[in-house]
Amino acid sequence: MAKIMVVDDAMFMRTKASRLLSQEGYEIVEAADGSEAVRKYQAEKPDLVLMDITMPVMDGIEALKAIKSHDEGAKVIMVTALGQRSMVLEAIRAGARDFVVKPFQPDKLLEAVKRQLDQ
Repeated sequence: MAKIMVVDDAMFMRTKASRLLSQEGYEIVEAADGSEAVRKYQAEKPDLVLMDITMPVMDGIEALKAIKSHDEGAKVIMVTALGQRSMVLEAIRAGARDFVVKPFQPDKLLEAVKRQLDQ
């Protein structure tokens, strides 16, 4: 089964996404900020990353760029709050494959994950 890294500075959001994905049979790795995500990406080699945009230390867009610089084929879905349209566009330009708006609907999140893993 695929390994997914869930990156969010809000523990309850990480827990919510991780629980949902692990119930679907995915292996989960978590990171609390962008710099931890970059380190763990290199160590864990996940099949997909679910990345929050707004985080302390290193935001999701910077982390996305760092991950893409190490692995051009990295599959990253950005998780964004409503109203962050310009950041979403910047993330897509930086190589994000998709985005999900939070608070996410479980079926929308699973749909986005399955779509990326099937490509």
